[in-house]
Amino acid sequence: MSSLSHSPTPADLAITPRDIRFGRDQKQGRWWLNGDPIASAFHTALSVTFPKGEAMFIEAVKAHRDGVDEKLAREIRAFTQQEVIHSREHVVFNRKAAEAGYDLSELEADVDHIMELIRSRPPIVNLMATIALEHYTAMMAAIMLKDPAMYEGAEEEWGMLWKWHAIEEIEHKGVAYDTWLHATKDWSRWRRWKAKSLMMLIITTRFWPKRVRGMKALLKQDGLTGWRVNARITWYLLGKPGILRRSFLPWLAYFMPGFHPWNHDDRALIGKYESDYADAVMPAQASKPELAAAAA
Repeated sequence: MSSLSHSPTPADLAITPRDIRFGRDQKQGRWWLNGDPIASAFHTALSVTFPKGEAMFIEAVKAHRDGVDEKLAREIRAFTQQEVIHSREHVVFNRKAAEAGYDLSELEADVDHIMELIRSRPPIVNLMATIALEHYTAMMAAIMLKDPAMYEGAEEEWGMLWKWHAIEEIEHKGVAYDTWLHATKDWSRWRRWKAKSLMMLIITTRFWPKRVRGMKALLKQDGLTGWRVNARITWYLLGKPGILRRSFLPWLAYFMPGFHPWNHDDRALIGKYESDYADAVMPAQASKPELAAAAA
């Protein structure tokens, strides 16, 4: 794929920032997801990465937006607005976890370390990391929305937050990748494939071990350690719901020649849940000032 003219991003794609606020007046149980410490720890550990991680995604994409066509420019603005709102809501989610008694400092320090490494790399490397991580979020979002049992029994506000976040991750899953195609339009197909594939391998060697380490850090605070806990974590990732197992084929697709996130159009998953949030969708020209400023 040599240029954006061949991008399979749907021409009628609408990326809609949904400015929803979750759980401001709610407490969060330590095992908020159906009383399951393993599932709760997975999501809480993942949430700790979002505020600063998504800020990095925004910076990486905006650093390469010069010269994009108007369609992609609009999508970048909407992507930025969505990610700003996601960061805001996960700051709240993480604060609620801390109020429930969790010490998140170890997980936050790990995120800070990664951010320091990122700031020392050239902008194009950060964009490569962004497209790999955006593929991860899109893969997991699809799994979360396809599995009706994923959030059964969850505390209502937090289950809704994760489904809302998943909807928008699918919706904007191609923005960073199309920005990458624009930024590397003068690269050969081989150079582009080699660079993004190597970055995905690097990201993968760190992504899952860090998720497991974060889970263990939280579970240890609940007095849950040892081989039985390790076995339950393994079952959660590889058995049921099997987030890691079910990610394998979509992950492998990333390495195929001609890969693009929108080679698989899964907008039907958005429609499945969209009606739950219809009243909260922001009017197209009525974004809040701070969101408009972030997208500028």
